[in-house]
Amino acid sequence: MIQAAIFIIVPLCLAIAALTDLFTMTIPNRVSVILLLAFLLVGPASGMGLVDIGLHLAAGLLVFAIAFLLFSLNTMGGGDAKLLTASAVWFGLNQSLIDYMLLVAFCGGALAVVILLLRRQQGVLAACGLQLPASFDADGKIPYGIAIALGGFLAYPTSPLMLAALGASAG
Repeated sequence: MIQAAIFIIVPLCLAIAALTDLFTMTIPNRVSVILLLAFLLVGPASGMGLVDIGLHLAAGLLVFAIAFLLFSLNTMGGGDAKLLTASAVWFGLNQSLIDYMLLVAFCGGALAVVILLLRRQQGVLAACGLQLPASFDADGKIPYGIAIALGGFLAYPTSPLMLAALGASAG
């Protein structure tokens, strides 16, 4: 049961966040709450010690501090900051978190380039009968929840909890 939760919760929450950000330019608070509360249940139930749980929570605090700074500078949305914070807890304060943040940044850059290119071609796309989601034309903003989700999908298979679950399921 715990292994199933490890395999499902993070990818499902990230997918929901990406889709809602794509179509509404918002990330529901409940997605971040579910991620955080699920970790608080799954972490101890998976056999994680108190020190490891503390390091995972420290990862969330570190990411929260940086995301809050970016939010206060109006360079990141509040939903993005909450999603990054809650998902960082699943990676812990280790190389896995660094990999996750780098992948999110890379995916965010690629997403921004794609959206900017699509925005420049809106007339051509409309002539072809294609319409961009409203979030792609949202006052120059980027639905960064998509990048957070893509980075998470790429990094999560090597996260400590996932590796532990895969090792436990193989044995």
